[in-house]
Amino acid sequence: MLLNWTVMILYNYFSAMFVGPGYVPLGWTPEKSQDCMYLQYCKVCQSYKAPRSHHCRKCNRCVMKMDHHCPWINNCCGYQNHASFTLFLLLAPLGCIHASFIFIMTMYTQLYNRISFGWSSVKIDMSAAKRDPRPIIPFGLSAFAASLFALGLALGTTIAVGMLFIIQMKVILTNKTSIESWIEEKAKDRIQYYQTGETFIFPYDMGSKWKNFRQVFTWSGIPEGDGLDWPVRDGCHQYSLTIEQLKQKADKRVRSVRYRAVEDYSGVCCPVTKGVKTFFTTPCTEEPRIALSKGDLILATRGLKHWMYGEKILISAADGGIRERGWFPRKCVEKYQYDSETYQPVDGEKKSK
Repeated sequence: MLLNWTVMILYNYFSAMFVGPGYVPLGWTPEKSQDCMYLQYCKVCQSYKAPRSHHCRKCNRCVMKMDHHCPWINNCCGYQNHASFTLFLLLAPLGCIHASFIFIMTMYTQLYNRISFGWSSVKIDMSAAKRDPRPIIPFGLSAFAASLFALGLALGTTIAVGMLFIIQMKVILTNKTSIESWIEEKAKDRIQYYQTGETFIFPYDMGSKWKNFRQVFTWSGIPEGDGLDWPVRDGCHQYSLTIEQLKQKADKRVRSVRYRAVEDYSGVCCPVTKGVKTFFTTPCTEEPRIALSKGDLILATRGLKHWMYGEKILISAADGGIRERGWFPRKCVEKYQYDSETYQPVDGEKKSK
């Protein structure tokens, strides 16, 4: 049984790692040229982002149906490897539960023959069992310590990976990804903030958990479709979600605040020279930090008490058009006051009063 668990776990683990999520072809454009207005353009991949795809900074490619980038498989979880990744999350806790049962029963049966209860104390003799016959495999103090340590690892893996499996199954049964769940939440916030009276309907939920399940898990192991075109529910069309993404992007630009760097910042995760509070409140996220030089302009879109997240404004075309986004200390910047009548938008920034 343990060998069986090990083989299945490793097979799905390496499948998720080496099969990969599937990438949008470089230079991809929709069949109908007029559909380009509903899509975002990726400057890095020099192509449009297909529906449900997102650009991964670590893979440096646009990933089809991207869920997240997993450091444990050193790859993204997406269209092609979503099933393998989820099966790995299921099988790993099951194998650890089996191993935990073996560890617990081993320690129980071995300690049962070594524990003596006195009137005032409990004594454990690890040198030898009090009963005959002696165990085939010697179980001394070092074996007990190793078994206890392995039990802790097995139980920790069961809880941690098991919770990830539950989260994945929740999004799979609604035919979403973790990113799309976040987009849906932001859609509700946008509609509530502006009181537009819109009703956002997630287009890829088939209305049946079984149908949504079959979008990821198939008997052949190959997911349905090509990763570029997706079946949608009644009342929606292929670009319902991408249109909402464009609305959110425009809204973020309108609500962003313009800042100017007043101190240099090297881009380190925990800067020592920027204050104790800044050092100990660094954001616990995989999102990058951006280095700042005095005088740099930044569009801040969100922030914490001592940190802010934004995008550096590129002044010249010599920067290559690559967007620099990330966290930076709040004390390194100040609000930038400019004349709204004479100010000219830079690099696609929208002018707003």
